[in-house]
Amino acid sequence: MASLFQLENLTHYYGQHRALDDVNLDIAPGTIGLVGQNGAGKSTLMQILLGLNRPTQGFARLFGQDVQQTGVELRGRVGFMPERSALIPGLHGLEYVALAGELSGMPRREAMRRGHETLSYLGLEEARYRKLEQYSVGMQQRLKLAATLVHDPDLLLLDEPTAGLDPDGRNKMLSLIRGLASRPDKSLVLSSHLLGDIERVCETTIILDAGRVIGVGPMDDLRSSRPSCYTLSWKGEANDFLDGLREVGVQLESMDQTSVQAKLPEGKTTQLFFALAHRHSISLTALEPEEENLEAVYHRLIGRQDDMNAPGNRPTMSVGQEAAS
Repeated sequence: MASLFQLENLTHYYGQHRALDDVNLDIAPGTIGLVGQNGAGKSTLMQILLGLNRPTQGFARLFGQDVQQTGVELRGRVGFMPERSALIPGLHGLEYVALAGELSGMPRREAMRRGHETLSYLGLEEARYRKLEQYSVGMQQRLKLAATLVHDPDLLLLDEPTAGLDPDGRNKMLSLIRGLASRPDKSLVLSSHLLGDIERVCETTIILDAGRVIGVGPMDDLRSSRPSCYTLSWKGEANDFLDGLREVGVQLESMDQTSVQAKLPEGKTTQLFFALAHRHSISLTALEPEEENLEAVYHRLIGRQDDMNAPGNRPTMSVGQEAAS
């Protein structure tokens, strides 16, 4: 499969600040999440892919083409939703979205037609003639998304699209993005410091920390099982069974009427669960090892990176470089 984008020895400075540090990636088309704290380099990476920033050193290719050589042409295939507000006071919603279409190379009549369609798709048809300064925060975010979509790009670059939204608005935005991510032959890069957003939408995750790639790959590859941690499910009255688990040192979390997360004490095996279940006449219906969620993966890799950067420890290859080679 052809690459969506390739980065080779990519480094970028803002003055003395190193925003990206020798990044090497070869990413296939699909739904990609960029994860990292504020200042990790996510927005800089997107701006380089757009050809808006020239890297201090290294190369970036998008759709197989050097973004510095063909950046203007490539932008017609890309839709970019910036984190910061990009609204123009005085315009109404349709004018704003149609302008974005024209700037992407569409004739005005087609841009207006597509503007109507895109605003309707995003639930803004009744606000299309409302002035932008009258839009709520949630409507502004959907309007920015409409401007990103209007020219039907092959790639969407979404930079913190749920920023400033309340929980309900965030859920609605993520539902829209998940729908966009399912379109055939289209790709999406979602940048967020909210790990739950990435986990709900993306197939592949790139984890950045201080400008370096410390993890990259499908979520199933990044996850590891939590040692000695299991989810137990059962049939029957389980109070005595759960008390028995506590008495032998099993740690119990996230308990409900028919299941519990259980961590075995050191040196114990899953046979302990079955022995206690038999003793207390409980029928175990499931025993599943727990896997990390994205938050656990992120903190594990951040912790490993901190250890590698400690005095006397010099890494020979980052996780991202290893996966890309």
